[in-house]
Formats: sequence, structure tokens, C-alpha cells
Amino acid sequence: MTGHWTELIVFIILFVAVSGMGFVASRWRRAQDLNHLDEWGLGGRKFGSWITWFLIGGDLYTAYTFVAVPAALFGAGATGFFALPYTIIAYPLVFLPVLRLWSVSRVHGYVTPADFVRGRYGSSLLALLVAITGIIATMPYIALQLVGLEAVLRSMGINHAGILGHLPLFIAFLILALYTYKSGLRAPALIAFVKDILIYIVILVAVIYLPIKLGGWGEIFGDAQTKLSSINPATKAPYGSTLLTANNQLQYATLALGSALALFLYPHSVTGVLASRGRNVLKRNMSALPAYSFMLGLLALLGYVAISAGVKPVVNAATGKPDTSTVVPELFHGQFPGWFAGIAFAAIGIGALVPAAIMSIAAANLWTRNIYKEYFKRDATPAQEAKQAKVASLVVKLGALVFIVLIDPQFSIDLQLIGGVIILQTLPAVAISLYTRWFHTWALVAGWVVGQAWGLILLYGIPNAAVKKQHFGGSALALGKLNIFGWHPFPGSALQVYVGFVALVANLLVAVIVTLVIRRFARPLGVDATSPEDYHVDEGSPRIKEPQLDVAAAPERT
Repeated sequence: MTGHWTELIVFIILFVAVSGMGFVASRWRRAQDLNHLDEWGLGGRKFGSWITWFLIGGDLYTAYTFVAVPAALFGAGATGFFALPYTIIAYPLVFLPVLRLWSVSRVHGYVTPADFVRGRYGSSLLALLVAITGIIATMPYIALQLVGLEAVLRSMGINHAGILGHLPLFIAFLILALYTYKSGLRAPALIAFVKDILIYIVILVAVIYLPIKLGGWGEIFGDAQTKLSSINPATKAPYGSTLLTANNQLQYATLALGSALALFLYPHSVTGVLASRGRNVLKRNMSALPAYSFMLGLLALLGYVAISAGVKPVVNAATGKPDTSTVVPELFHGQFPGWFAGIAFAAIGIGALVPAAIMSIAAANLWTRNIYKEYFKRDATPAQEAKQAKVASLVVKLGALVFIVLIDPQFSIDLQLIGGVIILQTLPAVAISLYTRWFHTWALVAGWVVGQAWGLILLYGIPNAAVKKQHFGGSALALGKLNIFGWHPFPGSALQVYVGFVALVANLLVAVIVTLVIRRFARPLGVDATSPEDYHVDEGSPRIKEPQLDVAAAPERT
């Protein structure tokens, strides 16, 4: 701990102050009754432009983003920049679909994407598959917030083997669990203001001060190219390059596009959208959110800055392996005075709380509405739904905590890539169904099964020589290894492609074929509870469904 006390004190002061904001958030924009899922899980659906901007930004640009993107550039070079184009193209892609989803959800009182699927197709099975997919894809994402927080703790000297090394993490997430339980979505919405302001201050100072200190960007890029072009003894190949190679350009493009398509399929992204007040709020946000991509670009460059500064990752005392997630924290520790490094560490730590809270709430909403109420208690009151969601949010956080303690964080990073492949398979049932009901319910189920199964099979066969893993070593598939029932369409090709994109193509192809076959035999669809007009209503429309408060339960007093 020698030399870390100033950083630790500043970190604790800011962390405690922000946690206090989480507890008092229930008084901010006071709810009529927090014992209602619309109020606890969606903040009353009344957030305006500024709150929504900070909430969605805080939701999508997570603590792991702040450490993983620069770490990717530090370790492999240009491929790590895929996060930039995908966050840039995501907002134009989802501009119209999220407006339609907001409208139909407000008309029918939908809380989750699975609610919409249930109403659109009248199929509890398809809704269940979407709900389970969302929960499974979200769990490792929550765990990854712990990776970012633990990276900061290790850089501040809290790096021990066994349960002692995880104790500060337990305390932080106990606080998170308590204020999320009390305040619901209002807590991360309020904290997001502080988190984003701190992040912007830290990044702007870093990208101006550090290049001046290290001799300029020309020197930094030269150092990065020298290091990345050297040979990795584990793979017998260069670590990477500051430019894309012929073999990874397709993988870069498909990963960016696939990630953009998947971004707003995640339940926590939908939660941020449905919490907004109206379509105009979302229009302004889809136009303004690319500002975060500018910040992300500056942040990514810190990976090259870390190479030039000679940063060495902290060795994880629990595994004995270097933790590349500590690259940015170690850069701040070595290049800035303790008080500023403490602010930077607090920004990353608080950046873990905001998305983790929203993700746990979104997963809890899925459990409550699409599993508990659908299969266990159809007549659940609003108060019972809210209580179930609060408890479920605690279970989800505990599961993520156990996950990170028992499993090598490197494996959880791989699972995040797997999570993207998994959630992408809900695109036909959720996003495409906002525009058309042409696909048959059973065709969507068949497509989902094929997409998930083939995606996982392909992921299982991908090794990672750098970390000595034979399976689930990443999401980049060499086309030469693509096998379709024994047929190799690209024999010997070293060109790589994103597995999620390949699995989605298979999903859509199966859904189309099965739909055509079923329609040939005139099999009927389930009842569609929505109408074309539902997808265009806006704030103030008499067709909007307001939450029905549970009159049997007294409003929560705070």
C-alpha cells in the first residue's frame, strides 16, 4: 500500500459521496409508489433529454470499456479500435426501431423486450427464449464491471490472493445492492451525472498532458508500432499492428456491424430507452450520444500512450498472471500525482456502479415479467412484481460476484464476447418484428435454436494461443475453418469473420425457410395484440397506458 494512500483516500471519499447519492435518489423525482415496476424498474418512464443522455451513456459506456478498449490496443493494436465504428453506426441503425419500441411499449405497458414479443406473437415460449437469452447475456456483462473495479483496486495496492483480495469488492457491491434495492433506476440515473463528468475531465486532461510529457503523438505511435511488431513468444507471431492486416479486416467490419446490431438488444439498453419520457427525447439522444464515441476514441489512444510510457500490467496475486485490465490505472498511477490518479480511479469505479445497477434491474425485470408472472403467478399485483424484481436484482448481483470470484477474469472476458453472439440471435424476434410479422413464431424459434447452437459450436472451436486456451478463445473465426455439414466453402482461407455475424445469417436463413414451409401448409400465427397505430404514438397521447398503482399497498415513504 506504500505510495497509494493519497489515491485510496480520494477514491474512498468520492465513492462514499456517490453512494450516498444512490441512497437519496428515491427522493429525487419522487415516485408515487416505488412498489410498482414502472416506477422502480423504469424510473416512472419520465426521464427527459439530459437524464436519458447520461443514463444511456452511463449504461453503454461501462467501467470495463474504460479499461478494456485501451488494453486491447495495448496488447493487439488496431483491432481494438472496432469499438469506435460500432458505437458510431449503432445510433443511426437504431434511431427508428427504438422509437417504435418506445411507442408500442407505452401503449401496452411493456417493460421488457420479451413483453413486446409476447404481445406481438401471442407466444409465451418465444417470449421465454428472449427473456432467458437476455438474462444469460447480461450476467457476464455485470461480472465484467467487477473486472474494471478490481483493476483499479489492484493498481491502488489491494492485490491479495484468496477472499481477502476480494473483500473491498464485496463491500462496494453490497452498497450497490442496497441502494439499487431502495431507489431502483433512479439511483444509477442520478449517479450517471457524476460518473460522466469525472470521466470527461480525466480523459481530456490525459490526452492533452500525457502526449506533451512523452514527446508527442508521433513518438507515441512509433513506440507502439515497434512494440506491436515484435514477436510474441507464445504465438510465434507479431503481437499486433497499428494498422489492420488483410486477414482481420473482414473480422473488424463484421464485429463492428454485429456489435452495433446487438447493442440495443441487450435488456439494459432497452431499459434506458423505455425510461425516457417521449420520442423526441430519444431522437435528441440518438443524435447526441455519438459524443461518447469521441470520448471513447480519446480513451482508446491511452493504450498506445501506455506502451510509450513503459507501463507494465499488475500481476494478479490470485492467478500469478499479468492483468492487462490494469494498464490504464497503472498509466494514471505512474504519470499523475496521487490526488488526480485517485479521481481517475474513482471515475472508473463509479463507472462500474452505474451499468451494473441498470443491468441487474433489467435482468430482474425479465425474470419478474416473463418468467415469474408468466409461469408462477399470473395474478401477481404490481407490488408483488416490484418486490420480486428487487429480490431478483440482489440475486443477479450476487451471481455476478460469485462468478468473478470463482472464474478466471480472462474467461469472463471471453464470455462477454460470447454474450454478444448470444444476444444477437434475438434480433429477428425483437428488432425485425417491430416492422413486420411475416416470420412465423415457430420459424423464429427454429432460427433462434440454430443460431445459438451453431454460434456456440463455432466459438468452442476457437483457440487462443496467447493465453493457452483450446476453446472459447475469442470471437474471430478463420473462414477456412467454417464447416457446413462437412462442406468447407472457403478452404484454406485465413481471413477472419465475427462468429456472431455468421450465426445470425444462419438464424435468418432458417427462419425464412421454415416460415415459407409453414405458410405452405397454412399454419396460423398467434394473436397479435398490437396494431399499426401503436408504433407511432408519442408523449401525451390518450392511448398511452399509465401504470395502475396497487391501491392495496401504501406508497413507499422516504
